[in-house]
Amino acid sequence: MNAPHIPVLLDAILEACAPIEGVWLDGTFGAGGYSKGLLEAGASQVIGVDRDPMVFEMAEAWAKDYGDRLKLVEGTFSDLDDHAEGALDGVVLDLGVSSMQLDQAERGFSFMADGPLDMRMSQSGISAADVVAEASEVMLADILYHYGEERAARSIARAIVKTRQDGPIETTGALVRIVETVLPRPKPGASHPATRTFQALRIAVNDEFGQLVQGLEAAERALKAGGWLAVVSFHSLEDRVVKRFFQARAAKSGGNRYQPEMEATEARFLARNKAIPPTEAEVARNPRARSAKLRVGRRTEAPAGPVDRKALGLPKLVEVA
Repeated sequence: MNAPHIPVLLDAILEACAPIEGVWLDGTFGAGGYSKGLLEAGASQVIGVDRDPMVFEMAEAWAKDYGDRLKLVEGTFSDLDDHAEGALDGVVLDLGVSSMQLDQAERGFSFMADGPLDMRMSQSGISAADVVAEASEVMLADILYHYGEERAARSIARAIVKTRQDGPIETTGALVRIVETVLPRPKPGASHPATRTFQALRIAVNDEFGQLVQGLEAAERALKAGGWLAVVSFHSLEDRVVKRFFQARAAKSGGNRYQPEMEATEARFLARNKAIPPTEAEVARNPRARSAKLRVGRRTEAPAGPVDRKALGLPKLVEVA
């Protein structure tokens, strides 16, 4: 397998959740790396879910080798409990865009190669080109700032609106050139100036934070007592949501000086306090792992319940459709 398709933090997941057994759901199937790893580590079955239909075409050559132990489902992990036929022993989620998608210029995820400004993981619905063409300057700035933490959000949004008056912005290369007129050239070793803009548009197009919260809630409903939830994130916004979800699902103390009447609740997950980073060896082998963090929680017997989304640290949600 080529380095770009190595599943990030797989060994850490297998170690943290050992022994691997029973039925697992891989909510971001991609190139199948996590599913293969789980099956080879002892899972009796893995349900591979992905909203990108192309990944299943690419998996045809090897998926049949696992027979009924590997079940592939086209769908989103936001409703993963609907894809499970019974209570699950584990769920693994690898957030964000896959390197496999980045490698395909025609998908429009990458600023490194020119292609259509698309970014749709499901290959349907509103595209990044649609957002760039139709969103107001204020909305564009909000998307770039809240989803990409782009400090120059207003300037980039202004430049996009000005440029589109002369014609549609339909390619990744065209968008990169707009960003480069606003931001200075990066210093050696710094990220590309369009990194945050592309991240923000991708998140907006695919409703990634809405999907994440719904997926975490669905995992809580789907997991049996003792089941594992493992989530790999690649930027601070995602990690903050996952961290606060696990904190919110832990048992509350029953009150403090700020909320003395707060009602005690039973823990729904037992989670590690700290995220698990990649080892130096993994980063050397797979540079994509550099920014990754793994958080793992184990389901308790407490019934699933509502989540206070305001407490999860979500960035301001922007409606793009």
